[in-house]
This record gives sequence, structure tokens and C-alpha cells, in this order.
Amino acid sequence: MTAEETGSEDAVRPGLSRRGLFGLAAGVGAAGLALGAGGGAWAANSIARAGAAGGPVHPFFGEHQAGITTPVQDHLHFASFDMMEGADRADLQSLLQDWSYAAARMTQGLEVSATGAVGGSPEAPPDDTGEALGLPASALTITFGFGPTLFEAADGADRYGLASLRPTGLAKLPAFLGDDLDPARSNGDLCVQACADDPQVAVHAVRNLSRIAFGRARLRWSQLGFGKTSKTTAAQTTPRNLFGFKDGTANILADDTEALAEHVWVGDEDEPAWLAGGSYLVARKIAMLIETWDRVRLSEQQRIIGRDKSEGAPLSGGTETTAPDFRKRDAAGSPAIDATSHVRLAHPDMNGGVRILRRGYNYVDGNTDLGRLDAGLFFLSYQRSPEQFIALQRALSTDLMNEYVRHVASGVWAIPRGVGAGSYAGAELFA
Repeated sequence: MTAEETGSEDAVRPGLSRRGLFGLAAGVGAAGLALGAGGGAWAANSIARAGAAGGPVHPFFGEHQAGITTPVQDHLHFASFDMMEGADRADLQSLLQDWSYAAARMTQGLEVSATGAVGGSPEAPPDDTGEALGLPASALTITFGFGPTLFEAADGADRYGLASLRPTGLAKLPAFLGDDLDPARSNGDLCVQACADDPQVAVHAVRNLSRIAFGRARLRWSQLGFGKTSKTTAAQTTPRNLFGFKDGTANILADDTEALAEHVWVGDEDEPAWLAGGSYLVARKIAMLIETWDRVRLSEQQRIIGRDKSEGAPLSGGTETTAPDFRKRDAAGSPAIDATSHVRLAHPDMNGGVRILRRGYNYVDGNTDLGRLDAGLFFLSYQRSPEQFIALQRALSTDLMNEYVRHVASGVWAIPRGVGAGSYAGAELFA
């Protein structure tokens, strides 16, 4: 990343960056906002500018937050934050302003502030930690969300004056069969999803946002992910999860505007009005018992998933993109796709048409006390209402795959609409 100026008329550092945010938005974000969700000419110019320097540059400003329908990047650093005890409404608002300023710079391949890692006084810590100096933007996106606890009253007091703005559907997820959740690594007041094609760029983003939050919010838990397990564009090939199967074949794609409007974006007619154009994010850390799975014969693995392992085709026949035929029988007269296979139980035809947009990642966190890999899927999904995920998860209660997975962490957050020129993430809460 470079120390290139952004059009902001003053060099401000995190904590004093509102003026810089507005200057940055005016300089690089207004075009993207004016031209809608795709970013229009600004997005095209950004991609052209970065093409020779390490991949696309995604605009921070726009109708929807980046990192949802954006082509899924290769690496993830997800982080959950809690507001500090004693922090007030002004602290929350200034934090969101400062985070937005920093995110708008980092997603363009710039340092976290105009003074950067080598500017300013040599007697003070630099604003930027510096590990991304010289690296391109690497398709970095930063997505912000608000957890249920941000809207809850503490000790009978409405901490931030937001209780009346809490979305009805924003509540801690109910318990599901097979949950073994770690409370210390679940939920949180705020979340940050940083995705990039370079893991160091994603980690740099969360590290610097955590520094900026000092005194106002603290890191509750975080998760690194690699090897995307879903796609959001037709140009991307379907990736594989750690069970070795293609994952996300039937995911909602970025160009399917009708499906996005129906299943992902909160509508103008939904409540509350401030969340229109936003979404809801569910995060689930799913530990995979991969050593046990690796000893299962291929035919049984395919029966559990309901798809061919090599090509990803449904066991009813065809290619990867062929619609599963749940009525088809095999030579013995049994269903070609098992009634309790993952594909069948999760399919929209079996769930009243419910669909979600997935952006999951594989993870490996070392090993367990038993000498096995601590590995699995960090599941991320976006939906118009948390009820969509709840319905699907309940439908999977008899999934054959449950023998090989454990849900160990969980959370849900409201994702506000995109950031307009001269504004910041979540500004609607303070209007």
C-alpha cells in the first residue's frame, strides 16, 4: 500500500478523522454512489487503475456494502467487537466515523490515514502499523455489522439511545440440535468482515481497525479463513470445502438482481426503515471431524452429501448445475438422493423456497488435544431476515452430515446499507 493522498484537504489521524472522511468520500466515492450498486464508472476506473498492481480495487462507497455480492476473495479475517464499559453514544458514533475513514482508504490500497506509517512525528506511534506497505489493495473489502446487544439496555439504561431502532428480527440465534457453542467466541456488539486476495492485507485491516477502536471498543474474538467455500459470480469456479466436495453450487449470484431483492436485501417495506438496502449476517464456526470423515468410503460420503465428489453433479444425474431430481430412483428402487442427505434437506424446494447468499471459508486452527486437526468451515451467510437461516438450520436437524460436524461458535448481525458520499457506516442510527 502507498501513502498516496486521497483528496482530503487535511492529514488527519484515527480519532480525528471525520473531516478526512468527508474529503475522501467527495474525492473518490461520489461517483460510485451516484451510479448505484455496481459502482459505475468509479468501479471500472478503480479496477483499471489496479489491474497491473495486484487485482481489482473495490469502492467502499455505494448503495450496498462491499463484501456481500463482491466476487469472493481467497482470504478472510473476521472480527467481533464489544463496546467498552462506560463508552457512550458519542464514542460509538465517532468509532464508526473513524472506522469508515480508515476502511475507505485501506480498500483503495492506501495507508490507514494520510500520515500513514512513516509520516507524522517520529516521537509518536505511526497511524498505520506498516505490514501492508508496498502491497496492493488485493480486492480488499471491509463490511461492518451491528449485533443485538448494541441495541439492548444495560442496567435499565439505553446505552446508546438505539433501543427503539432495534430490528425485530435481530436477536441471538436459538439453540440448534448439536450446538456446542463457546460463548467467548460467539456474538458481539459489532462485527468486521475483511476479505482480500492477500491474507496480510486482510489481517492488516482488522489489526488497524482494532487499534483505532482503543478506548471505545475491544476485540471480543476473531477468525482467519482461507480457501473460499462459495462463489458469488458465474465467472468463479465452485470451490471445495475440507470434506473435498464442491460447496455453494446453487449460491445466489451477484447478477441475479431478482433473487438478491427477494432473499438478501432488506426491502423498503421491511422494518426498520433505517436498515432498507442492508442485510443480516449469520456467522457459524463449524468444526469438521475430518479424520473420521477421511475413513468413510466414497459411496457413503456421496450419499451423505447427495452429490458426486468428482464433478459435483447430483446423484440423480447430470452435471454440477443440473437441478437435483428428488423423485428419481436407483436400480434397487431406493431414492437416488437420500432423503436425509445434505443437498435434499437444504434445497429450496424442501424449504418453501428459502434461499441465502453464502460467503464461507475453510479454517485450520492448529490441532486439538487429541492430536487431530482443529479444522472446519467458517460459515457466513447473508439473508433478508435471520428467519431464513433459522428455517434452514432446523431443516438440517436430520442431516446425515451432522455425525461429522460440530457447531462451536455463532453470531448474527444487522448489516447496514452502503455508505453514501460524505457519510459513514451506520449513520442512519444517528440521524
